[in-house]
Amino acid sequence: MKKLASLLAILALACVANARAQEFTSVAQIEKDGTYLDAFNIQGEYLWPEGFGGAAFQVIARGADKFDVVGYQGGLPGNGWDRSKARFFGQGEIKDGKLVVSGVKMNIPRKGDEADVIFNDEQKARKLIATIEDGKYYLQNGDKKSELIKVDRESETLGQKAPEGAVVIWDGKDHGMFEGEFKPSDQQEDALWSEFRVKPFERGKAYQLHIEFMLSFMPNATGQARSNSGVYIQEEYECQVLDSFGLNGENNECGGFYQQLIPEVNMCFPPLTWQTYDFDVTPAKYEDGKKVANAHIIVKHNGVQIHDAELEHETPGGKNEKDEATETTGRGIFLQGHGNKVQYRNIWMKYKD
Repeated sequence: MKKLASLLAILALACVANARAQEFTSVAQIEKDGTYLDAFNIQGEYLWPEGFGGAAFQVIARGADKFDVVGYQGGLPGNGWDRSKARFFGQGEIKDGKLVVSGVKMNIPRKGDEADVIFNDEQKARKLIATIEDGKYYLQNGDKKSELIKVDRESETLGQKAPEGAVVIWDGKDHGMFEGEFKPSDQQEDALWSEFRVKPFERGKAYQLHIEFMLSFMPNATGQARSNSGVYIQEEYECQVLDSFGLNGENNECGGFYQQLIPEVNMCFPPLTWQTYDFDVTPAKYEDGKKVANAHIIVKHNGVQIHDAELEHETPGGKNEKDEATETTGRGIFLQGHGNKVQYRNIWMKYKD
């Protein structure tokens, strides 16, 4: 009997592991599977134009029928909301064809600090009910019913062509800038799977870099297991690529420089949406084998500036910054794989005057 129980436990763990490993790289795959189609369609960004100061919501799929819900005061991140404004956190579940949301807490900035206000039992008992009627979205808050608008945001730099004088790293055709193996995507035209390395740039020269990426839909994964990759600037400093849609925006989440910089705002779009990074890079400066100036980085994520800061040292997993001091050639970029199928396209670089 004990052997049978142990076998069942192992099988159960295997099933959980398989569920967590599910990774959808196209809508067609989600439609074919069917299990998570409703969750994928519900997940996304919503505006509540009536009252509440133009509140907005991000709904994050956490499986087939469970969701996290984040509400923002004044609009969506990067479009009305910033870290100085309040947030609402709730948990949602599909019941009888409706999304029922229970409040968990409010995050309220106070005098420059952030304070979490945990909801009591009475507050948690007040439910928000979301429904879809005739293709329109509605939110029931007590006796008040309001129409929501689902939005699909697009980066203002999406599809931006390489300017005159730029070095085209990948346009779907030319792969002369790559070192070693690279794998074209079988899901998206003109896209590549991570991971791959780009040939060195000219030593010490400042440049602009444009990259477009698409995160996989992994509804059962969490944290660093949710469509993980990274852009290593100078092969030293990792700007995280991760499905961080709806999260706080930390140094180990999308837009963060691992263990160094947190983004000014979390601009991560939902998975299976093309996103953009636009980097303005000034490499560290060296004289007589010693660093005399830190690297400086300006980053726009989906068209919104999230960094204007110095990078004091390499991030974990990157090449050693000290070695750069004695190297005679420059360094390029590395796009990390990390075991997930993240897609990249339209990559170009231009040296600054």
